[in-house]
Amino acid sequence: MLTLSNLAIRRGTKVLFEQASFKIHRGNRVGITGANGCGKSSLFALILKQIHSDAGDLTIPQKTIIAHVAQETPATQKSAIDYALDGDVELRNIQQQLAEAENIDDGAAQAECHSRLEEINAYTAESRAGKLLLGLSFTTEQLTNPVSSFSGGWRMRLNLAQALMCRSDLLLLDEPTNHLDLDAVIWLEQWLLNYTGTMLLISHDRDFLDKVTSHIVHIEQQSVNLYTGNYSAFEKLRAEKLALQKSQYDKQQREIAHIESFIRRFKAKASKAKQAQGRVKALERMEMISAAHIDSPFNFSFFKPEKLPHPLMTLDDINVGYGDVEILKGASLSLLPGDRIALLGHNGAGKSTLIKLLAGELQPQKGEFEQSSELKIGYFAQHQLEQLDLEASALLHLQRLDSKLTEQQIRSYLGGFDFHGDRVLESVGPFSGGEKARLVLALLIYQKPNILLLDEPTNHLDLEMRHALSLALQEYEGAMVLVSHDRHLLRAVTDQFLLVDEGKVKVFNDDLDAYRNWLLQPKTSIENELDSSNEPKAVNKKTQRQQLADQRKLLNPLTKEIKSLEKAMGSIEQEIETIEVELSKPEMYEAENREQMEQLSKHRGDLSNKLEEIEENWLLKSEELTLLTSQQTSE
Repeated sequence: MLTLSNLAIRRGTKVLFEQASFKIHRGNRVGITGANGCGKSSLFALILKQIHSDAGDLTIPQKTIIAHVAQETPATQKSAIDYALDGDVELRNIQQQLAEAENIDDGAAQAECHSRLEEINAYTAESRAGKLLLGLSFTTEQLTNPVSSFSGGWRMRLNLAQALMCRSDLLLLDEPTNHLDLDAVIWLEQWLLNYTGTMLLISHDRDFLDKVTSHIVHIEQQSVNLYTGNYSAFEKLRAEKLALQKSQYDKQQREIAHIESFIRRFKAKASKAKQAQGRVKALERMEMISAAHIDSPFNFSFFKPEKLPHPLMTLDDINVGYGDVEILKGASLSLLPGDRIALLGHNGAGKSTLIKLLAGELQPQKGEFEQSSELKIGYFAQHQLEQLDLEASALLHLQRLDSKLTEQQIRSYLGGFDFHGDRVLESVGPFSGGEKARLVLALLIYQKPNILLLDEPTNHLDLEMRHALSLALQEYEGAMVLVSHDRHLLRAVTDQFLLVDEGKVKVFNDDLDAYRNWLLQPKTSIENELDSSNEPKAVNKKTQRQQLADQRKLLNPLTKEIKSLEKAMGSIEQEIETIEVELSKPEMYEAENREQMEQLSKHRGDLSNKLEEIEENWLLKSEELTLLTSQQTSE
């Protein structure tokens, strides 16, 4: 599919990488990793012919259909679903040709267009686009809203939907999870596992890379290396390589000592919840791979809070929302030093609303909200990046917090967040999203908070910074409430899950795998109808029994058929997952196993096509059931 031969790319006078030579075969799913600025996005730009190589060759077969996520979104009045449909360029071209043929009354051309539309499953395109948008957390009502009505993050989701809508041979995804919540990340994982083309993925989400990749391309020190296996397999190989660097050994041991210290402290209360055991396993796994991060540019930790009041804050039967609209009702929570809580729940369920209440940005509509007089909040949210003084330097930002600091003290502190040399003196306006996020975290940590409220703190952070943040949070002594789509971070630093759902906040006594299954559990339309609280019509019992019997005659066969389709989907998904496990094994890509690998890849593709057909049928039957139910309800 792609062949690189002695490839080199420069940016100005800086060599990003050189002498890169490897092949990516059809159907491979490749994660592209490396520090920010190493050349990952430049490689994508080269594939898209936006730039040229400085040496060597990149070969891609002719007529390869490439899909990628656009970085800009026009403020068009086109509906969200129509915008997503634009991703299928061939569909739009045929539709245009059909319209032209109809204008000139060319029957032969019209017949040919209809035949081509049938070949590309055009008549299910709108339902497929709708499923994409719903999977990315859009609501049914939003599907017809104009693109111009959406904010920047939601427009990026629209661009992602457009890329996924394209029936591509090669899919390029650059940080697709940055603007997604955990629900959408899990949905995207499932979608990519069913994608039959070749995929190149830039991501700093370790769990996401592990789930969807079969190979890793790592760029470092101006060289590019291709590894077989997912991110964890790559990290272990790289750890073995770096562990040989004796000069870095002592630093590695210090990091391992931090992890072991945390495990000893944590195991004493590991029996409190099921996810606690999973967290200990994650930390033990981190000991194995920590050598892969011994050359990290980040080295920081949280200061010990000056005061640790008990409790820090208490919520009792709280209602909170915006204006007269209630988002959460009857929420009760007590935060104590050492609490490490992650908030789970569907997009829009109220996780960020709860965080804003705890941060003091929202006032309760009802209930008792008590805070300690010694409370010191450290609040990280994406809007805080926008509140940085774009004209001020990183050094000046820190001086404003503490005027007694010397320049050398500030430089030493900011160096732990990889701000060095003249970078600390430059205005932050041109900083990247990752640099701004690092600066906000540096400012937050310096203030010694006794409670941390973190709303998606890893957006824009690379893998090394995420690893450093994870280590620092493990040693933090205050309380923490975290919202994140980074499951590795959730497993590593939290020991209690709260589920925000249907206006309630309740304990979720299970792990993230169980939460994933809960999210993916299908709900038929009839179940939704039965869950509704419509008032019954005033009819006598005999008439009511007859009506129910008539409804069952119509609904029961359809309901059974839907459940049968769901069972078939579950069986195929399980078979695909089994194949994915086999394909993730490094030995599968050795020469003697090539034929088996190709057979498994082909079988996976066949299963994916079959799954899509069943899903389409399930969608049609569910819509039919919804229509039938609503008709009977209105009678």
